[in-house]
Amino acid sequence: MRGVSAMCRPVSPAAPLRVGCVLMASGFGRRFGGNKLLAQAEGEPLYLRAMAALSPLPFARRVVVSRFEPVLRAGPAYGFAPVWNAAAAEGIAATVRLGTAALEGLDGALFAVCDQPFLTTESIFRLLHSFEESPQNIHALSWAGRRGNPVLFPADLFPELLALTGDVGGGRVIKRHPDRLTLVEACSPRELEDVDCPEDLPPR
Repeated sequence: MRGVSAMCRPVSPAAPLRVGCVLMASGFGRRFGGNKLLAQAEGEPLYLRAMAALSPLPFARRVVVSRFEPVLRAGPAYGFAPVWNAAAAEGIAATVRLGTAALEGLDGALFAVCDQPFLTTESIFRLLHSFEESPQNIHALSWAGRRGNPVLFPADLFPELLALTGDVGGGRVIKRHPDRLTLVEACSPRELEDVDCPEDLPPR
């Protein structure tokens, strides 16, 4: 488990979860200037860091949605079923639709991205625990009131996620239901930092 400290112990779920996980890994990395999923942070590709942080968690199902063969091939070793994204050029919505469809029948879906190199398993435990307490809400990792990723959606919002088109993600659904949003504090602010350009990568 990455980044365990006395200040932030994992909160173990008290009951079996029926939450699935979608690792979104289809981006073109235009601002980065190439496939940033393969870029390394502390000697490890970003997509593998994300899989390693998510794999210890008690998800009922895990999928990785991507158009990159190395990412899809790596998925099963970490418990992620590979989902090929042939419509990646459409934008984020294609990834969201494919991931949501793959988690049909579950009570919730957590969407995570690959470009948060310091995301910890412990903070995601907090999201799962929060969902158990309020399963009707949308739960998003945050810091100081600022919403970030991952985000966990309840199943009754799956139809809205499946209806998204273009370069629009789950944020559109969150905006429709602001009264249902629960912000869950991460273990540290660094976890919400993402990689948009090579300069954002931690030094080797």
